[in-house]
Amino acid sequence: MKKHSESETYGLNLDRAALASVEPQLLNRVRQMVEVESPSDDKAAVDRCIEAVAEMAAAIGGRARRHRQRDFGDVVELRFGPSRGGSRKAATAREPLMLLGHLDTVWPLGTLAKMPFRIADGRAWGPGVLDMKAGVAMGLTAVERLQEKDELQRPVIFLLNSDEEVGSTVSRPITEKLARGCAAVFVLEPAQGLAGAYKTARKGVGGYTVRVRGVAAHAGVDFERGHSAVHELAWQLEKVRGFTDLDRGLTVNAGVIRGGTRTNVIAAEAEAEIDVRIARAKDAVRIERRFRGLRVRDRGCVLEVEGGMNRPPMERSRATVGLFHRAATFAAQIGFELAEASTGGGSDGNFTAAMGVPTLDGMGAVGEGAHASHESVVLKELIPRTALLAEMIRTI
Repeated sequence: MKKHSESETYGLNLDRAALASVEPQLLNRVRQMVEVESPSDDKAAVDRCIEAVAEMAAAIGGRARRHRQRDFGDVVELRFGPSRGGSRKAATAREPLMLLGHLDTVWPLGTLAKMPFRIADGRAWGPGVLDMKAGVAMGLTAVERLQEKDELQRPVIFLLNSDEEVGSTVSRPITEKLARGCAAVFVLEPAQGLAGAYKTARKGVGGYTVRVRGVAAHAGVDFERGHSAVHELAWQLEKVRGFTDLDRGLTVNAGVIRGGTRTNVIAAEAEAEIDVRIARAKDAVRIERRFRGLRVRDRGCVLEVEGGMNRPPMERSRATVGLFHRAATFAAQIGFELAEASTGGGSDGNFTAAMGVPTLDGMGAVGEGAHASHESVVLKELIPRTALLAEMIRTI
């Protein structure tokens, strides 16, 4: 990655009027993606969206490689080479830059019927528009603009995953393999809130299932013979609640509980699904030890614990802060103030940051309502944010 001294003034080489002229095309890309519904659990649907985006990339000179998957949508790796001017400026081959995103959404097929893509009240609305199809369109537009100006100075890998919303099980190895050789990773997830902050830290995410098997009995006739899985689980959950340490940024939440069959039967089975968030990588071992250390109170019951940490935290590093300061300088020259933020949610940027690759997140659209019926993107922010993204790509 190109080094700059703290005293250097970054030269903003953008024609905002020219970039604004492509806004209709940018919005058309967003519309096309939103109107190809792509729920994580429907491989065929996600693959249709992958195909649509691969065609968009091919139209601007991108080369697509599909990493075929059986149980999830395919992962697509889009490659853009340096422009002629970029090649001349680079005496030796440069490490690529990774743009990182996903095309799967939380919305089931048929959502468009009640949440159609529309432009109204200064926003674009629709399922997946904010998280994160607008960000993908911004990335394509930024790369296209740099190619037109002959200013794409290093190779770009634009990786679009198919299972981010459900844990990135199949895409994680691909993300990590490709990121290992990259100078930096720009994650095109939504910016934080309507203020549009870039994200320099994210919590790690984990999930545990605590399962209890007890002994069923008639609650009125043979009460003493029973060993309640529900009561044992309740005791265990009170203990698990104590794992939360807000000062460390560690939270534990039992979000789903199941158990029992009838009110007059001592419950033979019960389980809880538990969400874990950590701010520090070293707390992964700490929380794992505590869950695995759970022991039954009622020895007539059997306790099982499954799961673990799924995403490492994206900790605020010097390299990431350096990228943010550069972005904030460009934003000021473009005409807006850029803030930084941390968030409890995870992204695929957690993986690349944990590998030590400089990673800046939240570089996509500004809006609100991700995963909610009012999901929307603020239109007036699209061009300035795309301009900022283009300048970051150009100067990295």
